[in-house]
Amino acid sequence: MFQFKIWVDADSFPSKARQCILSHAKSRSVPVRFVANHELKIDAGCDIAEMVVCSRERGAADDYICDHVSANDIVVTRDIPFAARLVEKKISVLNDRGVVFTPDSIADRLREREFSLNLAEIGLGGGKENYYGEKELRKFSSAFERELETHIMNETYHIK
Repeated sequence: MFQFKIWVDADSFPSKARQCILSHAKSRSVPVRFVANHELKIDAGCDIAEMVVCSRERGAADDYICDHVSANDIVVTRDIPFAARLVEKKISVLNDRGVVFTPDSIADRLREREFSLNLAEIGLGGGKENYYGEKELRKFSSAFERELETHIMNETYHIK
């Protein structure tokens, strides 16, 4: 089993993407921690997966992950401000649509998020459908696979 872990900010994470993560992680024996403010159904017979239930306070799951994540871990989250915190700590972060966040890209995402929130405040935003289908899942799976392989190589050959 590898030393690095996969952390999933699982509160609003699509179940199809959770299964994808489990499938990739099982095939390579990489531990996975699903963190949420409520119990989620995960494969009971899977010895590499763990469910961590946090308090229902806003940001509790984010704080738990941030406090327990290590430098070589991977975090998967839909939460842009949380992703920014992790990128600042030099943690590998991607979302459920296959976007890998970097110091450059996260700044753009934060600006887009702020702009969207401002539009919604004045009644011009919203109505955006949050569809997650096979196309989104394939893109995520591909990006996650690349990120996972990079971390496996780094740990195997002690690359920093």
